[in-house]
Amino acid sequence: MYEGQFLFAQIMDFLPRDVFDACVDRYRGDFNNKGLICRDQFLAIGYGLLTDLDGLRSIQNTLDVHRQFLYHMGFRGGVPSRSALSFASKRRSWRIYAELGIALMKKARILYANDPLAIDLDAEVFALDSTTIDLCLARFPWTPSQQKKAAVKMHVLLDLHGNIPDFIVVSGGKTHDVNMLDLLHYIAGAYYIMDRAYVDFARLYRLHQSKAFFVTRAKRPMRFSVVESRPVDKAEGLLCDQTIRLTAPESKENYPEYMRRIKYRDPETGRTLVFLTNNFILPALMIAALYKQRWQVELFFKWIKQHLRIKKFYGYSENAVRTQIWIAVAVYCLLAIIKKELKADRDLHEIQQILKVSIFSKMPILRAFSRERDTDENEPPHNQPSLFSL
Repeated sequence: MYEGQFLFAQIMDFLPRDVFDACVDRYRGDFNNKGLICRDQFLAIGYGLLTDLDGLRSIQNTLDVHRQFLYHMGFRGGVPSRSALSFASKRRSWRIYAELGIALMKKARILYANDPLAIDLDAEVFALDSTTIDLCLARFPWTPSQQKKAAVKMHVLLDLHGNIPDFIVVSGGKTHDVNMLDLLHYIAGAYYIMDRAYVDFARLYRLHQSKAFFVTRAKRPMRFSVVESRPVDKAEGLLCDQTIRLTAPESKENYPEYMRRIKYRDPETGRTLVFLTNNFILPALMIAALYKQRWQVELFFKWIKQHLRIKKFYGYSENAVRTQIWIAVAVYCLLAIIKKELKADRDLHEIQQILKVSIFSKMPILRAFSRERDTDENEPPHNQPSLFSL
């Protein structure tokens, strides 16, 4: 029987130690650490996220049960107490874990760069969207949103080659999505898919001038004149494919060039959608298929909320919330990196479900991340006869 490292320790062995230490040193994370170093904080919160624990006390209690194994799991300070975890989440800079998460995002994107898209397109494709995490205003008074509620927003630019985040910003609930377009560095020839919350013609024109392409939905009402209409196959759901020019004075000034407008009826839902793009080369049906891929960013939000517990937080301060979100992002990218480097055939949902119940097992990590159950050479054969063979 395999008697190596715990599964949790095998996962954390993939964490780049030099990168982590550099992030800690940059923000003096281990200065006045109150007995809890940054690595132990990351391991404890990561453990809580992977095993779906609902609070710092649960993390402390479950780790205390396994205290004799903690050193072999990577912990160097013994059982982290609830008070030490709370103090670290409140006082220790969340930027340590943000920079770690960004480094893991970059590594994961390189590993997944050659993964095929769901559509036949040889280009970089990104989906931009945000998710709102509702909070209790009484406990989180630092982040008011609309209608006297509290919330934070997580803005994500998702690389659809592997569904790895390229850009993440955590903001207050009142931050408008369109402001994120000011923070992006566009890649020439890449496609940026976004919903109509991001329709701002001045910003879209800057994207266009970067020689990148956008695909979005049109807002209503929108004043325009048709310059050219191309024939479409209505049997495919296409209703029109037009070259247009904006006619409203402000819109025309902000986006002075032609734009493409495509009207499409989705055969699955019956909804009629109107797309805007600055790409005049791809077939109209391909533009509709591209916009449909925006759903991948919604699936990312769903996965990280449900499986890494960013709907319920371990602390109430802004620093604690940002720390937990960035540790969740780092854990997501770490699992994606391991999956790719081990060439595992399970998806991340299956992997997380297995880890939830097997985190303290000593099975080889490849066995946990793969559907193929290799037989341990040291494990004795099962020679007990079948009941029905007697």
